[in-house]
Amino acid sequence: MGSRKQDSSIARKEANKDVVKASLNDCPSSPRKMRLVADIIRGEQVDKALYILKYSKKEASNKLEKLLLSAMANWQTKNEGADIEEANLIVKEIFVDSARQLKRLRPAPQGRGHRIRKRSNHVTLILGNKEN
Repeated sequence: MGSRKQDSSIARKEANKDVVKASLNDCPSSPRKMRLVADIIRGEQVDKALYILKYSKKEASNKLEKLLLSAMANWQTKNEGADIEEANLIVKEIFVDSARQLKRLRPAPQGRGHRIRKRSNHVTLILGNKEN
C-alpha cells in the first residue's frame, strides 16, 4: 500500500518537471496596464515572448521580462543538465490579479479632496511544454 502511494508521487514529480511557476507580488502598476502586455505573450514560445517583451514600449514589459527570465531559471533548476532550447517551452498560463491599493487624497478646489487610488497587482506565470 505504501509503495503505490510512493510510485504515484514519483510519477507526479516527473510530470511536474515540465511545468514551472514564477510569481511577482505587489507590483506597483495598474492591473489593467499589466494585462495588456500579459495577453500579448500568453501561449507564445519562450524565446519569442522574450523578444516581444524586450522590444515593447510599455513599462510593464520590463517587469514581465524579468519574471519570464526568473521562470526560465526555475525550469533550469528543476531540470538539471537539460537544454532549454530543446524543451519547447511556452508561456502556458499568465494571469494578473489586483493587489492592495494605496489611497491618497489630492487637494481640489473649494476645500474638497479627490481620492487617488494607487493600484498594484500580482502576476503569476506558468511555463510548460508544447506537448502537454
